[in-house]
Amino acid sequence: MTPRRLQLVWSIKKEPAAVLKVAFATSDRVRVDQHFGAAESFALYEVTPDKATLVGVAEFPEEAMDGNEGKLAAKVNFLEGCAAVYVMAIGASAIKQLLAKGIQPIRTNEVDAVFDLLADIGKAMTEGGVPWIDRALALQAKAASTDRFNSMEEEGWQG
Repeated sequence: MTPRRLQLVWSIKKEPAAVLKVAFATSDRVRVDQHFGAAESFALYEVTPDKATLVGVAEFPEEAMDGNEGKLAAKVNFLEGCAAVYVMAIGASAIKQLLAKGIQPIRTNEVDAVFDLLADIGKAMTEGGVPWIDRALALQAKAASTDRFNSMEEEGWQG
């Protein structure tokens, strides 16, 4: 009788190497059809090369948009941690606020389907060649490396 060997598995759920948070200015969660400042809602996704998961939706009441310059702050705050936001149009003030938070605004020329854009993002995460995605992934890798070395230092690791 042959002895059975067991294999130790550290985790049954393998975390993806990269995850990007991306938002879409959308009224129906199907199309990018909103101006950033007047957007009634944003859909927030976590995207990996293999899949996209809806992780949040923010809705903004119409009365909060009329003549209210402060409306941008609530939207920018909701998007904190996103790599990009897709919009039909966007003003200079909103662009400046988003870039200051490290969020890349991306204008669409037509009413683009969110599903198609998510597929394009996942593909670009694997193949590269899209500057904002390449930058976001590089920043993420750098942060992960720094975190790893910081935790080794805290444990008293000697090189």
